Amino acid sequence: NNPLKNAPHTQADVIEGEWTRPYSREQAVFPVAGLKHAKFWPTLNRIDNVYGDRNLFCSCPAVEDYR
Repeated sequence: NNPLKNAPHTQADVIEGEWTRPYSREQAVFPVAGLKHAKFWPTLNRIDNVYGDRNLFCSCPAVEDYR
């Protein structure tokens, strides 16, 4: 149960309710000092844990459909 395993942390994760994780909210949001100046806020947490991160699929139309 650490910031890397639970990453990414969304805005909702950080501002909602009681924080029950063993690390601080600041460590969850800014694990690296450089993020304080250029933070990207993800809209979702991981989907299907690591499986969803490694097995991406595209639901976009085929390139030929744009012609």
